[in-house]
Amino acid sequence: MGKLVFISIVVAVVAVLIGVRIINISKRYLAFREVTLNHLPNCVALKNLDHGTEDITILGHGLAFISTGLKYPGVPSGDVPGKIYTVDLNDPLLRPVELRMPRNFDLESFNPHGISIYIDPSDDAVFLFVVNHPQHKSQVELFKYVEENRSLIHLKTIKHELLHSVNDIVAVGPESFYATNDHYFTNEILKSLEIYLLPPWTNVVYYSPKEVKVVSDGYTFANGINVSPDQKYIYVAAIFDHHVHVLERKEDNSLVPVKSVAVGSLCDNIEVEPETGDLWMGCHPNARKIFLFDPKDPPGSEVIRIQNIHSDHPVVTQVYADDGQVIMGSSVAAPYGGKLLIGSVFHKGLCCDLK
Repeated sequence: MGKLVFISIVVAVVAVLIGVRIINISKRYLAFREVTLNHLPNCVALKNLDHGTEDITILGHGLAFISTGLKYPGVPSGDVPGKIYTVDLNDPLLRPVELRMPRNFDLESFNPHGISIYIDPSDDAVFLFVVNHPQHKSQVELFKYVEENRSLIHLKTIKHELLHSVNDIVAVGPESFYATNDHYFTNEILKSLEIYLLPPWTNVVYYSPKEVKVVSDGYTFANGINVSPDQKYIYVAAIFDHHVHVLERKEDNSLVPVKSVAVGSLCDNIEVEPETGDLWMGCHPNARKIFLFDPKDPPGSEVIRIQNIHSDHPVVTQVYADDGQVIMGSSVAAPYGGKLLIGSVFHKGLCCDLK
């Protein structure tokens, strides 16, 4: 009887704490502004990419790689299988090309999330790193891109207990990378609970064939990650604290916090402009509309740019904003040659003129 009373009290206390926390989180969600439209000229939807363009990365000569078909718990998704496309941004027709996948690769369970490219300086070989969630697990697929026949060669699958809930990835070598874990727990019920409680427990992991280690932690839902053009700094978007964090890379690949920049939105993936070092992010102005999806009141989209992030006065600018009528749930923004590609968690891809 005593145990039963004790358990009942514990459950009641936890319920109250969770209830208070949920109310506070809901207030934070509701506090997010409704989008004031800020469109760019000549926006066109990318053909055949209306089932999610979660992440985009662009080679220096304008070839964009796009991951599509993500199925993520709590977010709308279709039945279209995961695929990787390329789009040549120098082609006025902007035709997406589906890359041929190797026969020995499990396409049925392919569930691509964040992607990153590494170009080997010795021979210009292009390696594509893809976060994959088969059966909602986490692993990283390493491919080599073959331009001649627009195909991918699968080199290896990377699994590790520290890579348990990978969201995004940035390659820093032919087999090495930094990755964000967006959840602390691996149990599906506890992972769902994290979305309500939002404990600052998620982290960044460094991986190489020689070592795997947590190199930074204390994030509220660590999400997008990228590296500066000089490879000296790592940028991490902590989506629920509305900040982008700047970390310095050390010789042993550990990371040291330098600063954080408020962005005023829930920013997802980060792309870095090679020429300027500017950060471009697809963001969610209202989290509640993402997780409680209503097609009659769709989630909006926002693109935010950070200039001079290492200065004492970084410039944070809203470049694009939509109320969901044009594009819902923007997750990434990548500039090239006066154009801007905007991707979405579960909606279409968009290409707009910046000038």
